[in-house]
Amino acid sequence: MPKAVRRTFVLATTPVTLVALLGAASPPSTGASGAGDPYFPLAGNGGYHVGHYDLTLRYDPGSGHLDGKAVLTARATQRLSRFDLDFEGLTVTGLTVDHTKADFRRDGQELVVTPRRALRKGERFTVTVSYQGKPGPVTDPDGSLDGWIPTDDGAFVAGEPQGAMTWFPANNHPTDKSSYDFTITVPKGRTAVANGVLLSQRTAHGATTFRWRQSEPMAAYLATATVGKFKVEQFTTRNGIRVYNAVDPREAAAAAPVLKKLPSVLEWETKFFGPYPFRAAGSIVDRAPNVGYALETQSRPVYDRAPDVSTLVHENAHQWFGDSVSLTSWKDIWLNEGFATYAEWLYAEQHGGDSAQKTFDDLYARPASDGLWEFPPGDPGSGANIFGTPVYARGAMTLHVLRTTVGDRAFFRTLRAWAAEHREGNGTTAQFVRLAERVSGKKLDGLFKTWLSAPGKPNRP
Repeated sequence: MPKAVRRTFVLATTPVTLVALLGAASPPSTGASGAGDPYFPLAGNGGYHVGHYDLTLRYDPGSGHLDGKAVLTARATQRLSRFDLDFEGLTVTGLTVDHTKADFRRDGQELVVTPRRALRKGERFTVTVSYQGKPGPVTDPDGSLDGWIPTDDGAFVAGEPQGAMTWFPANNHPTDKSSYDFTITVPKGRTAVANGVLLSQRTAHGATTFRWRQSEPMAAYLATATVGKFKVEQFTTRNGIRVYNAVDPREAAAAAPVLKKLPSVLEWETKFFGPYPFRAAGSIVDRAPNVGYALETQSRPVYDRAPDVSTLVHENAHQWFGDSVSLTSWKDIWLNEGFATYAEWLYAEQHGGDSAQKTFDDLYARPASDGLWEFPPGDPGSGANIFGTPVYARGAMTLHVLRTTVGDRAFFRTLRAWAAEHREGNGTTAQFVRLAERVSGKKLDGLFKTWLSAPGKPNRP
C-alpha cells in the first residue's frame, strides 16, 4: 500500500489499555474485546475464529444508504457467554446466534453480543447481523481515511488498517482470516467490485446484483465492495488466472497502458516469489481525489487514480507479501511494505531503470536528519507511523542489505520460502529472520537489529 509519500501525518495515537492488551484479564467465558495488537488494541476480538463471511449488500449511491446482512460462520476457541464484533456507525436492526435472537449492545467500535446460551469451546456457530444506514470512513491515527469512502458515483472501499468495520461486522485483525461471499446490489449502470471470482451478474427492475467469491483466506481489511461507473475488462491469463479490471472512464486513457502490463508483471513476480497465490487478479481504478493512496485489496488492488507501473508492481507484490502471508501484528508492517517496495526496485533494475544498489545508495546519501531515519521500520512506535517513509524505504533497504550479505541465490530462495511456508497464513519478523538464517547458513541477528530496530541512521554496510 504505497501510502507513505501521499499522506499528511498527524501525531495521534490510540491509547493502549492493560485490559485490552491482556485478554486474560477478561472473565474466562467472555471473549476479549481486542486481539491484543499494540497499535490497535480494540482491533479484532478474542474467543472465536470466523471461517466464512457471507455479505449481502444493497447500496444507493444517490442517497448514500446501505442495507446489509452479514452471516458469519465461526468456531469458539473458548467457552463464550459473550463475545464482540468490530462494527462502527451503522444501525443494527437484528441479530441472531444460531438463528436464535441474541442480546446486543454498542460500545464504541464494539458490537457486544450475548447469545441465549453459552457456546462451548470448539463449537461451531453462526451469527447473523442485519443493519442499515449511511456508511462513511474512519480517520486513522495518521489523519488519512479508510473504510467506506463515498465518491461522486459510488464508493471507494479500502479498509487498511481499521475500515472494514465501517461496512460489515468483523473480527477485524489480520490474524483472523476467512473466506468470503459477496452479493451486492446497486442501481443499473453501476458496477460493484469485490474480491475473488465473479460468479454472476444479473439486472432486473432497475438494479444489478453482482455475486463474488473469495475462496482463499483473507484478512478483513483486504475486503472491498467498491461501487462506481466502470468500464470492465475480463480475460484469463495463460496461467489460468481470471483477471477482472474495472476502470472509471475518466481514468481509462491513463490506466490502459499500465494495466496492459498486469499479466507480465504477475509472471515476473511469480518467477521471484513463487506461484501466484489466488485464483483471480485484476484492478479497480477509481477516481477518488480525497483518498490519496492505493490498497492491495486481495486479488484486485484498488487505486484512487490511474496507477503508474511502479504502483502496479507494488500492489501486486502485496498479493504474496501482506495478503497471502499476512501480519501477526501491525508493528511488523515492514514485512508488507518493505517487501512490496523492494519489488519495485527489482522490477526497475530488470526493466531499464536504476539498479537496486543505486536506489539504495541514493537513499543512504540522505542526511541523518532526513525523515527516512526518523524511526526504525521494525518498530514504528505507533499506528500514526505505520505508513511512514522508514517502513517503506528503510524496510526495502533492509532487504537489500540482506541480499548483498547472503548473495542472490540465498536471498531469492528466502523470499520464495517465506511465501510458500506461510501461504494463506501469518508471519512475524522473528520468523523471517530465522528463515533467512536457515536458508543462508549465516548469523543475521546483527544485520536485522541494525536495520530494523536501531534508531537513527545505520553505519554503511
